[in-house]
Amino acid sequence: MAETRWLDQREAHLWQAYRDLNRELYGALEVQLLRDAGLSGADYQVLVPLSSAPLGVLRARELCAQIGWDRSRLSHQVSRMERRGLVTRKECSEDGRGSMICLTDAGRAAIEGAAPEHAEAARRYFFDLLSNNELEREPDAPQRVTPLFARLDTEFAAESASCSHLRPGQRPRRAPGGRPDRSQERSSSSIVMALPRRTL
Repeated sequence: MAETRWLDQREAHLWQAYRDLNRELYGALEVQLLRDAGLSGADYQVLVPLSSAPLGVLRARELCAQIGWDRSRLSHQVSRMERRGLVTRKECSEDGRGSMICLTDAGRAAIEGAAPEHAEAARRYFFDLLSNNELEREPDAPQRVTPLFARLDTEFAAESASCSHLRPGQRPRRAPGGRPDRSQERSSSSIVMALPRRTL
């Protein structure tokens, strides 16, 4: 088994600071959206890409890809938003498979009304706390990290598929090098959920 690469004191401090920042920042933004616009963070995540799409319409699978959700989560969220008149859902006319998510006039009014205060909150809680030197020092750091999660999604899906036949508490056999032994895998049609991500 590969040796565990424990975090040193500096890395552990930085990682905890990041987790604290992530929790507090998104909590503050969630409160701001609900207070000023009557929207949840999930509402906002769905409305943003729809408002930028041609005619305010996206295939459900495209919307899932943009916000990093699985189809089940999106379906439940869209159902809640349909009841409030923010979006509608209709069958795809091109191939009859899947669905199209459509922004309503009320949905567009909601996102246009929420965006200015949300941008101000992001500036107040994040950007105003950083100097120009800090902003310029590592402007591409998130872009360097983000592709890692796409690779992790793929590895997570493969790992989950390989473990789908195991009993609770049973661990997969390991091949040389520390990776799961896939020599006795069986095919699996299980739907594997991607790692969730959140966006401002």
